[in-house]
Amino acid sequence: MTMPFYVSPEQLMKDRADFARKGIGRGRGVVAVQYGDGIVLVSENPRSLHKISEIYDRVAFAAVGRYNEFENLRIAGVRLADMRGYAYDRRDVTGRGLANAYAQTLGTIFSSGGEKPYEVEIFVAEVGDVAGADELYRITYDGQMVDEHGFAAMGGDAESVSTYLREHWTEAGSLTDALRLAVAALGHGPDGDRQIPAHDLEVAALDRTRTQPRKFRRLTARVLRDVLGPDAESPPDGAPDDSSAAGGGEASHQPQVPDDPADPTDTASSVPPLEDPVTGEPTSPDDSPDDSPDDSPVAPPLDRGDPTS
Repeated sequence: MTMPFYVSPEQLMKDRADFARKGIGRGRGVVAVQYGDGIVLVSENPRSLHKISEIYDRVAFAAVGRYNEFENLRIAGVRLADMRGYAYDRRDVTGRGLANAYAQTLGTIFSSGGEKPYEVEIFVAEVGDVAGADELYRITYDGQMVDEHGFAAMGGDAESVSTYLREHWTEAGSLTDALRLAVAALGHGPDGDRQIPAHDLEVAALDRTRTQPRKFRRLTARVLRDVLGPDAESPPDGAPDDSSAAGGGEASHQPQVPDDPADPTDTASSVPPLEDPVTGEPTSPDDSPDDSPDDSPVAPPLDRGDPTS
């Protein structure tokens, strides 16, 4: 019987931490910025899989790393919030309580030797009635929970993004200022700055000025292009635009090119005229019964005594 190799607890934890950090660093980052009326969450995410979601009325969730792992955590958070709000009161569902639950879960998974650590980092944000009551928590792969203030970044090149935010963030700014700062921070890197197009961004905000209890709202690509200015390029060729996908009833701005009657590919002009099944004369589809007399045959009156009628 062979003896297993001995690995010190320090080396084991270091290997598990390096494994989780490498998985998180391969993903694209997420930025959270507080502004005067709430908290905005921004991610460079051109795919349809959401990194930013709503947990409850005033609580939002954002994550980086392996999608299947943080999606399981998001679903568990939604169920926990629904059960707590139903059993007690909606005001008992807080961002701090959800962040504590996430920290305990990730810490237990990281310290156990039976399974690999989760390759995820999480933001839990809650908007309050005033700016001083806003809460922003960052939970790491090993269960550590950090109370952030003003701004935070995770995933990807988080260090350079956090440095840019620290140098340019101003308190009590507008949503436009916070959004532009977050996008500029995500595009800032050691190789220089780059402009991220609007259709490659996933943006959501917790807006305390909304009258309904739910403060979470997503910002569409059309709104982002209006906020970020003309530098935010339009979707690439072949991608659906928001103006056509929204179904709002707006007319397209593309010029309408009339059909060429001499075009051999025009199927409408190559169809021969129809013939009347009774008279055999050709008919035109443009003929209208109001412009010409009705020459259609009329059936004879029924003979009540004729058994064949």
